Amino acid sequence: MTVIETGIAWFWPRWRLRKLFTVKGFEHIQQAQTEGQGVLLLSLHFTTLDIGSAMLGVMIDYDGMYRSHNNKVYDFMQKNRRDAYVKNGSAFSRDNVRAMIRRLREGRIVWYAPDRDLGDKLSIFVPFFGVQAATVTATAQFARMGRARVIPFCQQRLSNGQYEVVIHPPFENFPTGDDYQDALRVNQFMENEIRKNPSQYFWAQPRFKTRPEGEPPIYTVW
Repeated sequence: MTVIETGIAWFWPRWRLRKLFTVKGFEHIQQAQTEGQGVLLLSLHFTTLDIGSAMLGVMIDYDGMYRSHNNKVYDFMQKNRRDAYVKNGSAFSRDNVRAMIRRLREGRIVWYAPDRDLGDKLSIFVPFFGVQAATVTATAQFARMGRARVIPFCQQRLSNGQYEVVIHPPFENFPTGDDYQDALRVNQFMENEIRKNPSQYFWAQPRFKTRPEGEPPIYTVW
């Protein structure tokens, strides 16, 4: 399904894509835009990631961070097609932090999914489904440096062949300045969304690869 949906996201015209989904909570984005507020659009790695991002691009202009692919041909296609999701937006490498901060301060909306294990140098250990998981603290840091509002959004594949894009209310009193509590809040939000559709989350990514000192590995292949 993900392969098919990515093809739809990359190559279908916007008018055809628009027939596939409904949107809830769009007023949260509108409010931030009315106030000239930058938005860190908090997402996570569902298997519907690309089609959800393309659907969102039908509604709003935004920029997005992504991980460059090792295959240069695929990486070119990935960036080229993701750039096309939004008429005036662009996809840039997750290593380009300066670009993200600059866009947030300019009042732009930036898509960001922090649910990846990037190692213990960039993370702290925070519970994720009851397991200590290396969790990046960058969500709070980006919000603080970019003076941005954090607005979560998710999408789900429905049984009738349609999709639902849900834009949640912005996080209140975030960031707090406490890295652990801020990271925990992000993980708890993600847990709640995954529980609604556990089969649509991208469990293939090694979310628990990095272990606290003294704990055995979870993935024996590693």
